[in-house]
Amino acid sequence: MMKKTNCSDIPEIQNYIDLVHSGYIEVCKEQILLCDYVEKCFEKEELYVDIEALNKYLNYQKYFPFNLLEWEVFCFTLHNCTYTKNGMLRFPDLLILVGRGAGKNGYLAYEDFCLLTPVNKVKKYHIDICANSEEQAKTSFEDVYDVLDDEKNKKKFKKHFDWNKEVIKNLKTGSELKFRTSNAKTKDGGRQGKVDFDEYHQYEDYKTINVFLTGLGKKEHPRTTITTTNGDVRDGPLDKIISRSEQILIGAIDDNGLLPFICKLDDEKEVDNPKMWDKANPSLHKLPHLQAELKKEYINYKEDPISNSAFMTKRMNIPKGDADKEVTSWENILATNQEIPDLEGATCTVGIDYAKTTDFVCAGLLFKFKGKYYWLSHTWVCENCNDLGRIKAPLREWEKAGYLTFIKGPEVPPNTPVTWLQEQALKYNLTILGMDQYRYTLLAKSLKEAGFDTDKGGANNIKLIRPSNQMLNYPLINSAFTNHNIVWGDNPLMRWYTNNACIKQEKHDNFSFGKIEPKSRKTDGFMAFVAAMCVSGDLEDSGETFDIDDLELGVYTY
Repeated sequence: MMKKTNCSDIPEIQNYIDLVHSGYIEVCKEQILLCDYVEKCFEKEELYVDIEALNKYLNYQKYFPFNLLEWEVFCFTLHNCTYTKNGMLRFPDLLILVGRGAGKNGYLAYEDFCLLTPVNKVKKYHIDICANSEEQAKTSFEDVYDVLDDEKNKKKFKKHFDWNKEVIKNLKTGSELKFRTSNAKTKDGGRQGKVDFDEYHQYEDYKTINVFLTGLGKKEHPRTTITTTNGDVRDGPLDKIISRSEQILIGAIDDNGLLPFICKLDDEKEVDNPKMWDKANPSLHKLPHLQAELKKEYINYKEDPISNSAFMTKRMNIPKGDADKEVTSWENILATNQEIPDLEGATCTVGIDYAKTTDFVCAGLLFKFKGKYYWLSHTWVCENCNDLGRIKAPLREWEKAGYLTFIKGPEVPPNTPVTWLQEQALKYNLTILGMDQYRYTLLAKSLKEAGFDTDKGGANNIKLIRPSNQMLNYPLINSAFTNHNIVWGDNPLMRWYTNNACIKQEKHDNFSFGKIEPKSRKTDGFMAFVAAMCVSGDLEDSGETFDIDDLELGVYTY
């Protein structure tokens, strides 16, 4: 039986920890937190490192065209050779988020090769490399293939492996390495020992991910390895595992077996100091050719940051998106997740937006409270919407969470959002309603019956929004986002809506709002919010109070 191991007794772990703390290279805060976290795990838990297996694994470096770097040995040891007192893998799940060029595919190929061999004592330990495209899924697979097919060792490997362009098999263990994509005809029903996800940032939801994972658990010591840079998909699986990792590293939640190895700039301003680039790429200090390439790309980025935004997103792991089109930064969108106070009885404006009643319809209420704008909304989705097959967002999950409702039948009836507004009127003081002038006709009758009308001789409490209204209110909306004064709580549907919207350049340096892509990236909730903002000029701040004894001094805000 293996004896309890101290972290400092394992140079394969301690060497990297020492490098992080040495100051020899710049490291991000996540790396410092990770090293501290690993040391605490070894200090507080009864952990074991299988030194014999580790040495055998590392001996396989002689067959590869590279040696593992300090960070790779660190990850490999913790992920593959570190066990609990019950003989379970301590870190069966590994996330490697590093800048492009760090060698993540080489690492993945090496790890998979090792786990096919008899050193891993689990027979038929099948491994699937998964990605959104076949080209990406084949990258690490072909790295292993090339090692086996190298003329220097091919004759020797023929005694131990059988390989072709689709599967690599160890003859003694029966373990197989394959690659799979989201278009694979057969994804489930396997008995994998390990599943890899390459370029995890490309996944927009968990549908395909969950299918690939269904075979795990049927073999001893199941593992997953995620290798990725950052990307342009927001609020998807990558953002969620990054958020989870941050909570793990500060000790807020249990790691549940996840080892989060994250490398990124701490601040986007650090991009202007090449010494800081090591923070995003832990291999950079050993790769002079890559250093030269990054310096060239940096010059291009500074000259044209829009066209070269991938330098920040994929090299530095700071998502930039398309800054000339995005409504606001992702950081500002995430900042909408603030606590919503009790607004019962408060005054609000109303916004409604939809493209067609056979599509998405959203209605919402906009409040002003202590200088911030609070947005409460609901969405209705027609089950016959032709675009549903294109949408990769987890709509059914959002329905269960209460953010939207699917409507059976040919359309969302016009009285459905109006009935919702009538229900809200029992709790809040609804005043003026804003909606796109071209969308009004279908809902006009139902709105009038509920007390909303454009008739100047009647209620006159509907304002039809035109692009000119958006242009007038763009500075207000932009400022509110920038100062984190827009709040809708932890609402992934609203984050999705907003991330799907873009700004449109109008005449005389004015801006309005539009859609990035009309079929699969809906914006109805955001546009309903914009409509409500456009009619909020006279909206009272419900957080203000009057002191009767000091009326002459005016209003006090608390």
